Amino acid sequence: MPAAGPSPRSFASLILAAVLLPAAPGPASAQTLEPISYTVRFPAPATHYAEIVAEVPADGRTHVELMMATWTPGSYLIREYARHVEAVRAVTPAGEPLAVAKSSKNRWRIETGGADRVTVAYRVYCREMSVRTNWIEADFAMLNGAPTFLTPVGPAPRPHDVRIELPPEWSESVTALPPAPGGRPHSYRAADFDTLVDAPILAGNPTTYPFTVEGTPHALVNIGEGGVWDGPTSAADVERIVREQRRTWGFFPYERYLFLNMLVEAGGGLEHRDSTLLMTSRWTTRDRRRYLRWLGTVSHELFHAWNVKRLRPAALGPFDYEREAFTPSLWMVEGLTSYYGPLAVHRAGISTREELLEALSGQIEALQTTPGRLVQPVAEASYDAWIKYYRRNENSPNTTISYYTKGAVIGFLLEATGGRRSLDDVLKAAYGRYSGERGFRPGEFEAVASVVAGIDLGGWFDRAIRSTDELDYEPALAWYGLEFAPDARADDDAPAPAWLGLDTRTDRGRLLVAGVRRGTPGYEAGFNVGDEILAIGDYRVGPEAWRQRLGLYRAGDTVTVLVARRERLVRLDARFGEAPPEGWRLRPVESPSAAQTRRLDAWLDPGSTP
Repeated sequence: MPAAGPSPRSFASLILAAVLLPAAPGPASAQTLEPISYTVRFPAPATHYAEIVAEVPADGRTHVELMMATWTPGSYLIREYARHVEAVRAVTPAGEPLAVAKSSKNRWRIETGGADRVTVAYRVYCREMSVRTNWIEADFAMLNGAPTFLTPVGPAPRPHDVRIELPPEWSESVTALPPAPGGRPHSYRAADFDTLVDAPILAGNPTTYPFTVEGTPHALVNIGEGGVWDGPTSAADVERIVREQRRTWGFFPYERYLFLNMLVEAGGGLEHRDSTLLMTSRWTTRDRRRYLRWLGTVSHELFHAWNVKRLRPAALGPFDYEREAFTPSLWMVEGLTSYYGPLAVHRAGISTREELLEALSGQIEALQTTPGRLVQPVAEASYDAWIKYYRRNENSPNTTISYYTKGAVIGFLLEATGGRRSLDDVLKAAYGRYSGERGFRPGEFEAVASVVAGIDLGGWFDRAIRSTDELDYEPALAWYGLEFAPDARADDDAPAPAWLGLDTRTDRGRLLVAGVRRGTPGYEAGFNVGDEILAIGDYRVGPEAWRQRLGLYRAGDTVTVLVARRERLVRLDARFGEAPPEGWRLRPVESPSAAQTRRLDAWLDPGSTP
């Protein structure tokens, strides 16, 4: 049974102990504001709690207001991190209690009583396994800045110092933050709150694989290898990706970089300025497809060190952590990065051409089989990420499109639109112009692409980004000598099998409708998500027999399907259709021209092309 959390009495003792600690080092002479200093403890990590004590300068004010971020950059959804905060208390340097009151959903107002600083203690419950939240257990802690640290309200930046107190069983803390002044172990300094949010912290017993590329240190830091994950091979492949991206951009935008890799049977990745937080299964290195997908995520998040962390839309910084940051340009920062993720893995010599084309084919197929592509322009999908992308429901495929997916496909098509100049050239030119404090405004990145290409691409971008017109693949296919392989069923003389276009799932022995896409026979017949399929005609059909039973019908057959809808029996008349052709798999044409071969080589293997 896990140990109980700290009692109110022990928590009060925690505050008093923090007050009696030596004062944090004074600010450097170049700083105009004193730092806020945090101590993070894990007295009973199996209970999933972090206990945090913050020394907050009062700056002569009668009250101090602290806030917790409601979202974190790179993940565009209001997540209400304050819901995990408990027992916020405050005292003076002498240990006298101060009044604390909630002033909004994520703010606390603290009366200073005239003290020059206040000590604030609170707990955070940390058991949400994602790259944008926190997780603490007996073996390790994973902390993101936004859901962990309360910070003073106000625009003036100040340093934020963090000291991690490790349980006896843990040996290390790892973060991209630089060491704090004074040289104490596990102590770090962020120049401001933005920097603190942008540097996740891992604590535990990680396995670290350092390497240096062009004089710049990097490290793959694994939590949870468990004797299963192939650490040396994965670190060598990550280094190859780093070298390739250095070749693409021509420079590193950071002084060091960390790949914080959580082997926790979950998935995902989130970019940060000088690091990334990744999640996967410890078994991933034993499966070629899954491993290439993980390397694609590694590549994607590293690419963000240039594209979005420096080269960014103006709306994405400086951040207001209590309000949404709307931009129509996520197709560029996320979509083009999704295009380069697997491309860099291939250019690094890790995947074959066939595997790269398979990955790109998957992106094209995902786009072309989503009805929402004909409803929502990708610029609108970017702008509506806050209310749609992370709040998907059963109707989302019918009304929305992923800016990751369509943006990646736009990257492929744009690559072939620029003639002698590549998309690499466009990104480097845009970086040179807009990687400073201002960022680029809508239309400015497109203007750079036109300048680099030497032609006006305004109309092309209007159609690709701001309309729901179908994308034209033919120019790109002709440019590279590629084609879409015909559906293998086209040469089959057998009658087309029956198809309703329903997504189904099994739940406790019941066959349930999980998705109904617009334009399918199932949509026209009136199937609903949640319907339990019981019978076709007068004959019962179970989950294990569904596919086999469909195989006994042909396109054009009409049937009555019996379903249970909220316990009421409903009969639906359906006419089976023919499944759409599987025609989105890219392959080289049989006899490419010399020019097509040269362009394909220059695109896929630019480092080896004269």
